Amino acid sequence: MYKYQEISEKIREKIINGNFKAGGLLPDQNQLAKDFDTTRITIRKAIQALIIEGIVYTKRGAGTFVRKDYLQNLDDMGNAIDKPLGTTHTHPNKKVLSKVLDLDARLPNKEEQAKLMITATEPVYVIERVRYIDNAAYSYEHTIMPTSIAQITKEILEGSVYGYLTNECHLTISGSHRIVKADRATQRDVEALGVKKDEPVLVIEQVSYLEDGEPFEFSQSRFPYQTSQVTADIDLNN
Repeated sequence: MYKYQEISEKIREKIINGNFKAGGLLPDQNQLAKDFDTTRITIRKAIQALIIEGIVYTKRGAGTFVRKDYLQNLDDMGNAIDKPLGTTHTHPNKKVLSKVLDLDARLPNKEEQAKLMITATEPVYVIERVRYIDNAAYSYEHTIMPTSIAQITKEILEGSVYGYLTNECHLTISGSHRIVKADRATQRDVEALGVKKDEPVLVIEQVSYLEDGEPFEFSQSRFPYQTSQVTADIDLNN
């Protein structure tokens, strides 16, 4: 984990713990650099990471503020679809559990080859699991991942895959390209999420990338419509 990531995580914890108040102004970048014994450039990157997460925002000439609705959004049971940081990371004050339905390996099909930029002879993991937040079904995930990225076990899947990749494998996750759409619940959704057949479900298809641009995940996550929404922040200054 890079220095700026460590600092953004510490600032995030201070916000959750109430050291930095919702709606309040963060210390200026010079003070933060002094507090964390680092440079303003590193602090600037840490703040940018928090802006991407939707935790803070900046006002030109005024400074960086904690979003008033951030802690409220954390208290709403899983109804805000995760940014590409993983369910565990984006729900720190919730009990996040995983039920592994399948973990297998095979050769990729043509779509998977194209999405992950791999050849037909490079094996991939096929992962299916249900994520639970506070014991309620949150999402059903179907993930394709090249086996060359990391060794994946059932025990890892029962926890945070992104946490394992960043903390244990020392990989830096850069972001994701996502397609958000609606679909009708399949029989698999009924079994995994407890929804009714043909009910609407929210679907997110994504390809996630490492810092060097290498795709490491091609996945589809399916969410019950009752507890799902998409939140987008639009910055007209960029």
